[in-house]
Amino acid sequence: MAAVIARLEERRGLAPLTAEGAAARFSAQKWIPGGRPRDGVETSWDKDGVGGWIRTSGGGAVRVSFAVWILDVDESGYFDDVEAVYEQGEQALAGFLPDLGASSLAGHLVEAEQTAADEDEFIRVRKWALDGRILTAGVIQQDAIFR
Repeated sequence: MAAVIARLEERRGLAPLTAEGAAARFSAQKWIPGGRPRDGVETSWDKDGVGGWIRTSGGGAVRVSFAVWILDVDESGYFDDVEAVYEQGEQALAGFLPDLGASSLAGHLVEAEQTAADEDEFIRVRKWALDGRILTAGVIQQDAIFR
């Protein structure tokens, strides 16, 4: 989580946040590109087991997200105990929150209201406003079959 917090701290200085600027920061920090360019900008990155993504919307908004994956499947490719996976994700989030609270970001974070969309998307979520941007930390489930 320290690596994610460091990336967030570095991106605070990008004003305005652009896809090109975010990609340049990923590259300068030796993240590995994932080969998913969009509009001439690499959008998928990986470093030390942390995934990073750059997404743009039609209105020009740029979203940079990070993820740490927890994978728990049995031999058939399905979850053995989805509730246990949820609990593991919630524990990982709970472990991350004190690190965030002790970081240099802490004095700049203002608790943000959760929306109905957040409740639909996340198993557990916390949100803050940070210099006019929204920082979201949460647990989600993405279903996929691995073979």
